[in-house]
Amino acid sequence: MNKNKISLVVVFFIAITFFFIFDLQSYFTIDFFRSQQTAISGYYNVHPLNTAIIFFFIYVAITGLSLPGAAIMTLIGGAIFGLLWGTVIVSFASTIGATIAFISSRFVLRGYVQERFSKNLKAINKGMKKDGAFYLFTLRLVPLFPFFIINLVMGLTTIRVITFFLVSQIGMLPGTIVYVNAGTQIAQIDSLRGILSPGVIIAFTLLGIFPLIAKKIVEISRAYRVYKNYKKPRQFDRNLIVIGAGSAGLVTAYIAAAVKAKVTLIEKDKMGGDCLNTGCVPSKTLIRSARFLSHSQRAQEFGFRSAHVEFDFADVMERVQRIIRTIEPHDSIERYTELGVECIQGKAWIRTPWSVEVNGQTLTTQNIVIAAGARPFVPAIAGLDKIIYYTSDSVWSLRVLPGRLIVLGGGPVGCELVQCFARFGSQVTQIEMFSRLLLREDPEISEIVMNKFKEEGITVLTNHTAKEIVIENGKKILVCESQGKDIRIEFDTLLVAVGRKANTEGYGLEELHIPMTPQGTIEVNDYMQTVYPNIYACGDVAGPYLFTHTAAHQAWYASVNALFGIFRKFKADYSVIPWATFTEPEIARVGLNEQEAKEKNIAYEITTYGMDDLDRAIADEEAHGLVKILTVPGKDRILGVTIVGEHAADLITEYISALRNNIGLNRILGTIHIYPTLAEANKYAAGNWKKAHVPAKFLKWVETYHSWRRD
Repeated sequence: MNKNKISLVVVFFIAITFFFIFDLQSYFTIDFFRSQQTAISGYYNVHPLNTAIIFFFIYVAITGLSLPGAAIMTLIGGAIFGLLWGTVIVSFASTIGATIAFISSRFVLRGYVQERFSKNLKAINKGMKKDGAFYLFTLRLVPLFPFFIINLVMGLTTIRVITFFLVSQIGMLPGTIVYVNAGTQIAQIDSLRGILSPGVIIAFTLLGIFPLIAKKIVEISRAYRVYKNYKKPRQFDRNLIVIGAGSAGLVTAYIAAAVKAKVTLIEKDKMGGDCLNTGCVPSKTLIRSARFLSHSQRAQEFGFRSAHVEFDFADVMERVQRIIRTIEPHDSIERYTELGVECIQGKAWIRTPWSVEVNGQTLTTQNIVIAAGARPFVPAIAGLDKIIYYTSDSVWSLRVLPGRLIVLGGGPVGCELVQCFARFGSQVTQIEMFSRLLLREDPEISEIVMNKFKEEGITVLTNHTAKEIVIENGKKILVCESQGKDIRIEFDTLLVAVGRKANTEGYGLEELHIPMTPQGTIEVNDYMQTVYPNIYACGDVAGPYLFTHTAAHQAWYASVNALFGIFRKFKADYSVIPWATFTEPEIARVGLNEQEAKEKNIAYEITTYGMDDLDRAIADEEAHGLVKILTVPGKDRILGVTIVGEHAADLITEYISALRNNIGLNRILGTIHIYPTLAEANKYAAGNWKKAHVPAKFLKWVETYHSWRRD
C-alpha cells in the first residue's frame, strides 16, 4: 500500500475514532433534534443559506465516512427545510457522500481485491459491465443491504464513477422523498394528538410500505427490460406449457391439472424421462438382480452348503425392460390425459416468452415451465469416436455381458454400475481421476465402498485420468495418465459415467438469451423463475441437485408460483435434501457431512454407532456399516447424518423427518423402535450421543444417593 493510501486510511480512522470517542452520535438522534428544534428553526429563519450549507456538509461527512446517522439526518432535513428543499439538499448530499465513500474504497482496496481474487471476480465483473447500473439501481431502490455497505462494495467493482453517481442519485430519490416527507411531519408533532394526525399517519405508512412499492417497481422494470422486444398476446390458449415429461415435468403438469388449469405437456422422446427409462428404475432393477446373485454366492453364511444360480445376461436385461414396462403406465400419456393434461409428443421450440411451437403449431400460454432434464456428459477423449462406447443412457441396450469392462467415473452412477457388472461376472476396472471414489462423501465413507469393491475383485484405479483410446491389432486400449506416467489398459467394453449435462440446447433458450450458470444449468431465482418472470425451470435442467426427488420438489414451486404467483410466490426450500448411493453397502445422507462442515467452518460434534453391534444386522449377516451424526456442540440439534449399511436409504428417513421438523436426538432416543429391526440403529446412535453428554457430577451424586439408600 502506497503512502497516499496509508494517509487516506489514517485520516478516515482518526475521523471515525473522533466521532465515537466524543460520542458525537448522540447528536444525531430525534430526541436531540427535538430538544434543539426551536433554536435550529430560529437560526434557519435568520440564516437559511448558512443552515443549508452546514447541514449539507455534515450530511456529506457522515455518508462519506460511512458513519451511522444518515437516516436520522434525512428526517431532520425534512423537519428543517420542508419537503422540496429538504429533498434537494439530502438527495445531492447523500449522493456526493456515497460517491466519496465509493471512490475511497476503490482507491484503497480495489487493486488488491481484484488482483487477489481475480478468478472469483471474473463472473461478477462481467455482470457489472453488462448490468452494473441496473444492479445498483435495484439495491438503491430496494435496500437489501445498508447503503454504506453498497458504497464500499461497489467501489471494489469495475463500475464507472459517473455511472455510480447518476444511478445513486436517481435510485435513492424515491426513498429520500419518503423519508424527508416523514421528517416534515415529525416537525409538526407537538402533542399526543399530533402523533395521530392524518399527515403523520400517512407519512409513516408510506415509510413502511415504500420497500414493497419499490420492490414492485423493480420487478416491473426488470420485466420491461426482458419483454420489450416481444409482443404479449391479448389472450392465451393455455395457462401453462411444460417442456419435458420427466419427474419435474410430470409433477408440474399433475399439479396444474389438479387445480384445474389448462396445461399442455410436451415430450420429444419417452414419457417418464431419464428416471423411468434409463436412470432410477432400470439401475435399481439391475442392482436387485446383481444383489440376489451375490447373496447366492454367500450361501454358507446363511447355513446352506452351496447354492448355484444359472443365468443368461440377456434375460437379466430383459427383466429390466419388463420392470420399465410395468411402471410405464404410471407416467403414460393415457394416465395424464385422464388427469386433464394435454400431452403432445414432439419437439418444442420456445418462440417468444408466451408462445411455443410444436409439430408446426404455435401454442400461446401465460407461463412456461422448462423441465428438459439432463443427459450423460461425455468428455473429449482422443480416439473415443473410433469405438462404440456406452453411457448410463445406452448401457441398457447390452444383451451380452462384457468380458473386460472399463467404467470411467467414481460418482454414484459409476459405482452402482461397476458393482453390478462385477457381480454378474465382468472383469471390471474403474477409473477415477481424483484420489478416491464418491468425493462428496466423507473419506472414511468412500473407503468403506472402495474396500468392498476390492473384496469383490473390482480393480479401482484412482488418480488416473483417461487420456486416449487406441486400437492396436484389433485390441482396444485405454491410455491413462497417473503420476506423470502412461498406463495402458486393454478392454472389450467402455462405459462412460463421469456426470451429467443439462439439456439446454435446441429449444429456443439461445434465441431468448436466457442466462446459464457456470455449471451449465439454466439460471433461476429462488422462485424457479428464469430472467423472464413467466418462464420457469426445474429439475436437472436447473440444478443444483440432480435427483428425481429434488426435481419433483422443485416442480411444486415452479407450478404453484407460475399459476398463483400473482397472489403469493414461494421460495424453493433446499434446507433438507437427502440422497443415496445404492451400492452395497448403501450410502444415505441428509444435511451436512464432516467435510462440508469443515469447508463451511461450522462447529460440530460427531457421534457414531457401528452396525456390527446391531442384533438385526447380525441376524441378517449384514453386520457392517455405521451411523454418523453431526450435531451442534453440546446440543442434540442435528446438523447432518450419514448412514452406511443395509437399507441405509430407508433408515435415513427418520433423520430427514427430524431435520425437517427440528427434532433432536433426545426425542429420537425417547421414541420406541421395534425390536429387532435395522431402524434401532438410529435409536442406539442417539443413545451414544446421550452417553457422551451425561454430566459426570450428576452421576457421582446419583451414585452417592443410591449408596445412602442401601445403608
